[in-house]
Amino acid sequence: MKINPLDNVEVNLSTGHKSALCDIKKGENIIKYGFPIGHATEDIKAGDHVHTHNTKTNLSDIIEYTYKPNFTPIEKVDTNYCFMGYVRENGDVGIRNDIWIVNTVGCVNKIAERLAKITGAKAFPHPFGCSQLGDDQKITQTILKGMVNHPNAGGVLVLGLGCENNNLEVFKEVLGEVNPDRVKFFNCQDHDDDIEDAVKVIEELKAYASKFERQPVHISKLRVGLKCGGSDGYSGITGNPLVGRFSDKLISYGGSTVLTEVPEMFGAEHLLMERCINEEIFDKSVKLINNFKEYFIRHNQVVYENPSPGNKAGGITTLEEKSLGCVQKGGKSEVVDVLDYGDILSKNGLNLLNGPGNDIVAITNLMASGVHMILFTTGRGTPVGSCVPTIKISTNSDLAKRKSGWIDFDAGEILNGKDLTQELFDYCVEVANGRLSRNEENGYEEISIFKDGVTL
Repeated sequence: MKINPLDNVEVNLSTGHKSALCDIKKGENIIKYGFPIGHATEDIKAGDHVHTHNTKTNLSDIIEYTYKPNFTPIEKVDTNYCFMGYVRENGDVGIRNDIWIVNTVGCVNKIAERLAKITGAKAFPHPFGCSQLGDDQKITQTILKGMVNHPNAGGVLVLGLGCENNNLEVFKEVLGEVNPDRVKFFNCQDHDDDIEDAVKVIEELKAYASKFERQPVHISKLRVGLKCGGSDGYSGITGNPLVGRFSDKLISYGGSTVLTEVPEMFGAEHLLMERCINEEIFDKSVKLINNFKEYFIRHNQVVYENPSPGNKAGGITTLEEKSLGCVQKGGKSEVVDVLDYGDILSKNGLNLLNGPGNDIVAITNLMASGVHMILFTTGRGTPVGSCVPTIKISTNSDLAKRKSGWIDFDAGEILNGKDLTQELFDYCVEVANGRLSRNEENGYEEISIFKDGVTL
């Protein structure tokens, strides 16, 4: 399959790997998706396999960018499309009405898990909140703040130990004012029987949450995170373009999407930058890219050390190739904002979010930004899930059949000429209305927080 008329390689739809459409001389660019994905390290004959043995990235370190806007605003559609959500007292909308236990520190993980088993609340263990310094602790606090304020939680128990750096009093300063009926605080060291007493508090939260019922909410209130993991040669042909069409459709209705995984924008960042709605957002996108490159350099790592072994086995050769496939999840919409760790989504449209490609960290960042659900494309398969519904979209039908316990939606049928945009949109509305995603059915819900500093 030749994806773009400018390409000099084609994709074998049986394997996801590439072969040359013509003779390519040493040093010439390999073109896929209409853009260079690297250059030939040796002469390549027409029909030859094109992969890591004869191709190398063109990427370099910090570069300068110029704002050259090139986008057509997505046409807005007047619609009465609704989903059934929970409208909170502050006006926020959730698609779940769960009780969340949010730990200030990893030392109480097992207590949280015991409480979850007893009460039906949801616990999300993590190892952070103590012995952290500077930005690390700030990032931990801002991510946990996003969890506490997330509208999918009908009630929240903030569970502390008592001696941690991120103790309840310190965390309350970061958290700010909250509804005391919806958010309650519990310090385990202050209670002789922490389990019995905490159960009573959770029961109060359950009684509060029970007052909320689903009601029609306009589709413009829906917020969706965009993520890919374990990509293969089909990701940029099936799953990611499908998610991009979903994103454009939701945005045309007034909704919002969030694209993250900054290292997997490297090599394709220009496609996002030229869609920034103004120079201010462009400057923020440049800072987003270059700051992450500096993070790599600061740790003596090459900027382009990607894709992963699984990506390579699936046919992806360079980071440019992976990125050109990944950014397709953002569709063609203009970029309206760039978010940092812990920033809450506030502008309707396509947003970019700071963070690495690591699956658990990325879905945690997306959740904390306020998305209701996450669309997660995968060509290799993964069970991982966030605190919010994490819809796994297989890029090939074989994976969907083999791992039906993980996969929610099969995008492989696109190879047979199907579009699937409306089908995916309808499926996501079903999930918003209460249908459980596979990760929810399996109880695969977890968090991990970005760390880049000293631990005492």
